[in-house]
Amino acid sequence: MESRRNFLKTGALFGAACLTSPLVASPLVGFNREQKGMEDIYIIDASSGGDLFFLRIFDPTLAQTSYMVGNRQSREVIVVDPKRDMDTYLKIAEDNSLQITRVTETHIHADYLSGAPELAHATGAELVLSGETDPDWKYEIPHSPIKDGDKITMGNIILEAMHTPGHTPESLTFLVTDLSVSSSPQKALTGDFIFVGDVGRPDLLEKVAGQAGSQDRGAKQLYASIQLFSLLPDDLEIWPGHGAGSFCGKSLSDVPQSTLKQEKLTSKAFQFSNDVEGFVKYILDGQPDPPKYFATMKQWNRIPRPLLVEVPKRQKLSKSDFLTAQKNGLTVVDTRKLTTIIKGYIPNSLHIEGNTSFSTFMGWLLDYQTQFVLIADENEIEDLNRKLMRIGMDNMYGYVNNLQSLGIPLQQSNVISKTELKSLSNAKNIQIIDVRSKDEYQSGPISTAENIVLADLENSFSKVSKDKQVIVHCKSGTRAAMAYSMLKKHGFEKVKIYIGDLEGLIDHNN
Repeated sequence: MESRRNFLKTGALFGAACLTSPLVASPLVGFNREQKGMEDIYIIDASSGGDLFFLRIFDPTLAQTSYMVGNRQSREVIVVDPKRDMDTYLKIAEDNSLQITRVTETHIHADYLSGAPELAHATGAELVLSGETDPDWKYEIPHSPIKDGDKITMGNIILEAMHTPGHTPESLTFLVTDLSVSSSPQKALTGDFIFVGDVGRPDLLEKVAGQAGSQDRGAKQLYASIQLFSLLPDDLEIWPGHGAGSFCGKSLSDVPQSTLKQEKLTSKAFQFSNDVEGFVKYILDGQPDPPKYFATMKQWNRIPRPLLVEVPKRQKLSKSDFLTAQKNGLTVVDTRKLTTIIKGYIPNSLHIEGNTSFSTFMGWLLDYQTQFVLIADENEIEDLNRKLMRIGMDNMYGYVNNLQSLGIPLQQSNVISKTELKSLSNAKNIQIIDVRSKDEYQSGPISTAENIVLADLENSFSKVSKDKQVIVHCKSGTRAAMAYSMLKKHGFEKVKIYIGDLEGLIDHNN
């Protein structure tokens, strides 16, 4: 319990949380909105009468959802798919006199570092994980296994495990029943099996974990799981593990909840009755390239690892500390806004703006062996620290917030206007690089632009000319600014950046 008390001292409660149904107006949950580093929180009472305590906690930085499910009478609760900065759940439990008795997850995650081992350790709760193992892919963390049909009981609140393989071999859906309301399940925590408007991709195990042949096998398993799941009651509420912005599917909605009836009517994945081959082709086609860090998460989430049960405090570096770190080759990551950075940045620094996608791009562009320093405003460092913590990127040496105090001459970005870009787009001594995704590029490129996806840029420097004038662009400037900083850092001198929109520039006939 000492680790739990220490963790609660670390401060900010993060996430967008809501109790799930607007039917009853006496919310159990309370939050301190004044806490430093906290984003907006939306609270709606979830209970439909009965004894069920049901809370959805949404992290917009990874479009990731976790849940707290419990019994209002016995005050016990289970946490499903927790994020790693677990003080959210500890604070909710403390504020509502709840006891976290179990921690579980729907599957072995690829997009974030699960907080399940940390939360179980900090609370003394039982760690319950899927026992539906694959010979080549299974949990190696000490845990209590749960299999298809097994039930977790909290008085008259029941979570029944349903094995729904496809996204991953061990994937479980938890069917939630409040017996004080009905003997039929009312909610399904589907994890990455069924999303609103989409289903989980079956190709990650092959693409990021090297399990050859698993994507075709997974697609067929996913098809079978959907057919079986379709037999459940139409009014079953679906509560998924992700929303729009996640790389765990290709067309996720930003709507937090659906019903089985609605998904059967509107989700394309449900429209392949008696057509398994058609489904396999559909589900494997057009999946986005997974971020590089997914491979690390897939491994770390199934094996024992050192646990981080507190949000770490990061050191504010002195001028001497920073200059020493820079001399020793530490990567300097500038998280300030694009409009600020173009006016002056530290030479050879990498620009990754500290926005909602910060952790995704950090995990995409840096490896886990790279030690780094952040440039960030004082009031943003805790939020950035938490975003990194959620993907296990803990190798931060410290941060600085005042570039002027460092005494380093700053460089200005070479920004090009739309008019200038238009005039140069057909010049022979110009190389225009579009760093958007392949799908974005194909939907409408500048006719003379070459597509080098941002995530592939570092491995594609041989395609970038050091003799021609290089111009990088994306759709809004955010990714182009990252690409610009990468090229400058690696010795490309003739680089300009276009940070405007593409109106009037793209070739709609391409």
